[in-house]
Amino acid sequence: MSRGVRIAPSILSADLTRLAEQVDQVATGGADWLHVDVMDGRFVPNLTFGANMVAALKKISSLPVDVHLMVVEPENYIAPMADAGAASLTFHPEATIHVQRQLAAIRQRGMKAGLALNPGTPLGRAEEVLDDIDLLLIMTVNPGFGGQSYLPASDRKIQRARALLSGGRRDVFLEVDGGIGPDTIAGAHTAGADTFVAGQAVFGAADPGAQVRELRRRCGVAT
Repeated sequence: MSRGVRIAPSILSADLTRLAEQVDQVATGGADWLHVDVMDGRFVPNLTFGANMVAALKKISSLPVDVHLMVVEPENYIAPMADAGAASLTFHPEATIHVQRQLAAIRQRGMKAGLALNPGTPLGRAEEVLDDIDLLLIMTVNPGFGGQSYLPASDRKIQRARALLSGGRRDVFLEVDGGIGPDTIAGAHTAGADTFVAGQAVFGAADPGAQVRELRRRCGVAT
């Protein structure tokens, strides 16, 4: 897989009263995906969006919608997210008993299947199902809330994740989420990440589209 850079602005940090406007801004700025964080108040101490947000985004944008499930029993969300138009669906291995079964079910519904690893979750959880994933998400903060600071140890974990994926038989996106901004994205990219979720760094900027371009530039990619 090309180590090209993908920027996925997180809707969690968008101004929902200006959602269409801000989505258009990041799309014009060259965003590759739109990222939707789904939290159930159980797996993480917050409650956010559902399949209705994915459906709404599909009505106002042609960008692929990348969904991160921070929920227990993610199997209950596969059909609704597929029906809403999600392009990729990522969940945490701690949230379900049969991880491989859920990955297979996601792919059967035509979505990319992703596995998310919290800072304290070992890479071995992904190694066991490497042939079943299309995306590996390394959390660079403890999930649940936007605006957190990037954990310094994340770069080493990203490096190890890149080495793991490089030894596999399939191309897999290596995504990072948490504290990604102009000061952290280059280090994560150098460590091996190719897909970057950025929330407050993008939507908190005066010009979200320009910030998308700046994040790409910080990775050494011409805009």
